[in-house]
Amino acid sequence: MILLTRIVFGGASLLLLLLALGLVFLGVGDALRAVVSPDHSAVDALLDVLGYVIVAIAVFDVAKYLFEEEVQRDKEKRSAAEARRSLTKFLSTIVIAVFLEALVVVFKTAREDVTLLIYPTALLVAAVVVLVGLGVYQRFSAAVEQKVGAEDEAADREDAVKAGRPVRRKAAVSPPA
Repeated sequence: MILLTRIVFGGASLLLLLLALGLVFLGVGDALRAVVSPDHSAVDALLDVLGYVIVAIAVFDVAKYLFEEEVQRDKEKRSAAEARRSLTKFLSTIVIAVFLEALVVVFKTAREDVTLLIYPTALLVAAVVVLVGLGVYQRFSAAVEQKVGAEDEAADREDAVKAGRPVRRKAAVSPPA
């Protein structure tokens, strides 16, 4: 079952990677066609490509996250600190992509119809909410890491003794500042 799971996640990661690359190439192709066309604005075309690239980076990061976390991982069990770092890295990339996309949409909307600026503003607010949520998660998970850290270390020592491996001490976990 583990092998099947890894194959499925590996295939999904590869598909997402290919879709991200396709999005970049199609966006660049659209921009090149728009630049040579007298009907279209080159600035709008470049803003469109920028939006495509930002979305492609977010999709690529999701693919990378799936591959690293579900295909490459040798162990099923993980510490609270490891989970927090992984989720933080993933959400940080997504938040940055949402902020950048919101800025692109602000610029495009401001050029076309200022009355529609409420939509990109809502996107910016959503990004801020996700960022604040990530901060709250970081704060709460630090307390869990301290509580669970000792239990994880004891379980790891027990597993190492059973497997006949040398027992290593882990550094103390301190809460984030």
